[in-house]
Amino acid sequence: MQLGLVTYNLAKDWDLATLLTNCAATGFAGVELRTSHAHGVEPGLSAAARRAVRDRFEASGVVLWALGSVCEFDHPEAAVVRANIATAAEYLQLAAEVGAVGVKVRPNHLHDGLDPADTCRQIGLALQEVGQAAEDLGVLVFLEVHGRGTSDPHWIREILDVCEHPSVGACWNSNPTPPEVVDGSIGSSFRLLADDIISCHITELWRPDYPYRELFARLSAVGYDGFTLAEIPESPEPLRLMRYYRALWEALQPAA
Repeated sequence: MQLGLVTYNLAKDWDLATLLTNCAATGFAGVELRTSHAHGVEPGLSAAARRAVRDRFEASGVVLWALGSVCEFDHPEAAVVRANIATAAEYLQLAAEVGAVGVKVRPNHLHDGLDPADTCRQIGLALQEVGQAAEDLGVLVFLEVHGRGTSDPHWIREILDVCEHPSVGACWNSNPTPPEVVDGSIGSSFRLLADDIISCHITELWRPDYPYRELFARLSAVGYDGFTLAEIPESPEPLRLMRYYRALWEALQPAA
């Protein structure tokens, strides 16, 4: 597996040149570009600007792993879901043109008064459509294990079972609370999603409430070779933090 960076929050104010320079200098091999941040890689870019982004990443050696959209498909109103599907399609087109591997989407919450199974079916059917658009463009869709209620791996499993599209997989999100972590282990929740994890977010590796050594061992055991993307707070000394972070990440990797 490889170490990367989510631009939320540490890098939210870095332009693209600063981001690529800092990642290359500290051994972060890839990035997920969160929408609305200073790098400015958004669907409104012109064709020339998209080519320029692709060229800059290729020249830097840093992988553009994902575009971090906030597209979500759980809303009770069909028109809102359709709008999010349309926005996701724009991000998928952008990803294909700037050379990103995929686009991150998310469920945000289960809605009061609605059957969770119905909401998960709605999300899964929307993801079928989004997944087909991704397949047509040669990119992937990373479904973040995220949101109130929807961060439960059991519901993510149900969403993926409804979706059942080869271009859609899970983005593990390292949520430190039950039901993901039970008695200090992620074993039961990881097994639910192990075959579908195609991206991974990680947070502060030093926190005592998340078993990162176990996570990395389990990822290694299933042959995961994608990115583990650091989603960490801002720092007055970002390069110093990134270097320490990489050293700890390496120390937590399972023995060969």
